[in-house]
Amino acid sequence: MRLLVVEDDKKLATYIVKGLREAGFAVDHCADGDEGLTMVIGGDYDAAVIDIMLPGLNGLALVQELRKQRCAVPVLLLSAKASVDDRVRGLQTGGDDYLPKPFAFAELLARVQALVRRGSRAIEPTTLEVGDLKLDLLRYKVTRAGRKIELQAREFALLEYLLRHAGRLVTKTMILNHVWDYSFDPQTNVVDVLVCRLRNKVDKDFETKLIRTMRGMGYVLEGS
Repeated sequence: MRLLVVEDDKKLATYIVKGLREAGFAVDHCADGDEGLTMVIGGDYDAAVIDIMLPGLNGLALVQELRKQRCAVPVLLLSAKASVDDRVRGLQTGGDDYLPKPFAFAELLARVQALVRRGSRAIEPTTLEVGDLKLDLLRYKVTRAGRKIELQAREFALLEYLLRHAGRLVTKTMILNHVWDYSFDPQTNVVDVLVCRLRNKVDKDFETKLIRTMRGMGYVLEGS
């Protein structure tokens, strides 16, 4: 899942971006509203975290312009203002959620996860399955044939992405854009390394191999 954070407070932005990346998201960042608008319109984001008080285009105007251009990317608005009127104004402008500062990162993460689930489809499953492989989104748990598999955050994010595209080709560029950071060189081998690590955990000890390499193209996760 790929996110955009639009926040001009450098310390806060670093804190948010670092936390979201550790949670398994690919995250881009910019510090002003004009650049934020360009990035959202031209990018492929699953959600955006946007501060209201921004240089250039402010957060409310940014969201208003996004909705005017029929861009439906889910938006979590951040603001130092916490009055009911301010929250209502943010939601009426087109924001999907509103979080007053200061906030606990755990709450921001939970709200972002909810926005991503809500924006990805009308009815969001809490469990993704292919064959005997099961990923529980709510409990952050992966099992195969009933056996629990421990995954690191990036491995979990990759498996979730492959399961959401089960039976379809997923290219390295798609993985870099949605699972890893957009700034990585497409020629890097980080995707191959991550897929190898994931295979060692979900395929190595099982007769049926679920992750297939399509040489020169990418990967497909599918059952037998």
